[in-house]
Amino acid sequence: MNITKSSNPIFKEQVFSKGYTSATDVMTVNGTINKTALMLLIVVAGAVYTWGKFFNAIAVNPEAGTAAVLPWLIVGGIGGLITALVTIFRPQHSGISAPVYAAFEGLLLGGLSAMFEMMYPGVVMRAVALTLAVFFIMLFLFRSGIIKVTEKFKMGIFAATAGIAIIYFVSFIGSMFGAPMSFLHGNSNMSIGFSLVVVGIAALNLVLDFSFIEKASNSGAPKYMEWYGAFGLMVTLIWLYLEILRLLSKLASRN
Repeated sequence: MNITKSSNPIFKEQVFSKGYTSATDVMTVNGTINKTALMLLIVVAGAVYTWGKFFNAIAVNPEAGTAAVLPWLIVGGIGGLITALVTIFRPQHSGISAPVYAAFEGLLLGGLSAMFEMMYPGVVMRAVALTLAVFFIMLFLFRSGIIKVTEKFKMGIFAATAGIAIIYFVSFIGSMFGAPMSFLHGNSNMSIGFSLVVVGIAALNLVLDFSFIEKASNSGAPKYMEWYGAFGLMVTLIWLYLEILRLLSKLASRN
């Protein structure tokens, strides 16, 4: 199957143009794994920084935590969005933009995680553990062939992911006018059920990432695509972690 014919608009044919001159210029799975690990370390480093900012602030004043990390949340959120768009539309520069994206996301995740941890002690470590568990389970299901990535499967996951994005966008617009979607928030059965569905869709997106990395490597994609593949995997992992964190916080708020 030709990966350049993916229904995902991000994976355009130009991305796979062979601009290399030797075997050392070709994307490999191991190279992508190494770059994913490096991006994960960068995310953790950024998260540790804003996490420390938050808890150092509340040690002095219990009300000062949010104010201490708010500028970093803004910088991380906006910076992450900009560098993500740069990476998507300029994959040739992903060797620079992908690590920068990881740094921005680390700042954002550290601050957000600290806020959740303050409200629900222990929730962050459980979210991290569950994210890693889901990652390895989905990797096993993919590698064992239990889940097969067909065109129908891809189209279904893309459609579900787009649907979730539209719901979040409509909810955001509605909240600006005082009409948020109540089922997205709170700890009702519907809200928890929706979060479970979103976590499931995010997990299945990991399978698409694994498939893309494998097929791109087998097709002889350029070396810079290792960074692009690592970036795509990191985007899904961050989304999965945040959704699991939200789900666990909803469950914890019931106690």
